[in-house]
Amino acid sequence: MISPTDALWQAMHAERAALARDLATLTPEQWRGATLCAGWDVEHVTAHLSAAASVGRWRWIRSMLSAGFRPDVHNRRRLAEHLGASPAGTLARFHDVVGLSVAPSSDLPAYLGEVVVHAQDIRRPLGITTSPGTDALLPVAEFFVARNFTVPSRRTAAGLRLVATDAPFEAGDGPEVRGPLVALVMCLAGRAAYLDDLDGPGVPVLAGRILPAG
Repeated sequence: MISPTDALWQAMHAERAALARDLATLTPEQWRGATLCAGWDVEHVTAHLSAAASVGRWRWIRSMLSAGFRPDVHNRRRLAEHLGASPAGTLARFHDVVGLSVAPSSDLPAYLGEVVVHAQDIRRPLGITTSPGTDALLPVAEFFVARNFTVPSRRTAAGLRLVATDAPFEAGDGPEVRGPLVALVMCLAGRAAYLDDLDGPGVPVLAGRILPAG
């Protein structure tokens, strides 16, 4: 029987592979297209995912030390390492990390969440309909409502009843927010583009937490 840890790694590898297949279909113009990550185009997000997939605990610590514990500096340096001379080169580097099982800590649902969220950051603006598998989304959703990690997801979910309409996921108490699990996950990660996919009396509360002020 597969262990929970192995199941998370398998889901991570599968989600990276699915994204790689989608990226292989893009035109040069699409590689330069905007994503849901402000300031990053498709190539930047892809390089960021390659960097995240190839940094273990000690390398992460060394990188953060040299960056003065400034995550933006750390991310910028690692991204530069994984950008190719062209989109094809960046995609080749991403292919190289698809099957890696490397992470800075044991918080694997968080790192799976990074793959899931950033893949949708790329797909949504491009109109690509590929969606993460339920086996990937469920552990991410459960982690997001339980902990603030790279995103303040627990705080975003507080006081709301979240109900997936396409998967066995329910969490929290309060005004209900319901919709596809991928939309719940993406909103917990702060992606307001997915608010229109949700319904229920708790949606205005959720929107108020993730939309920019004003």
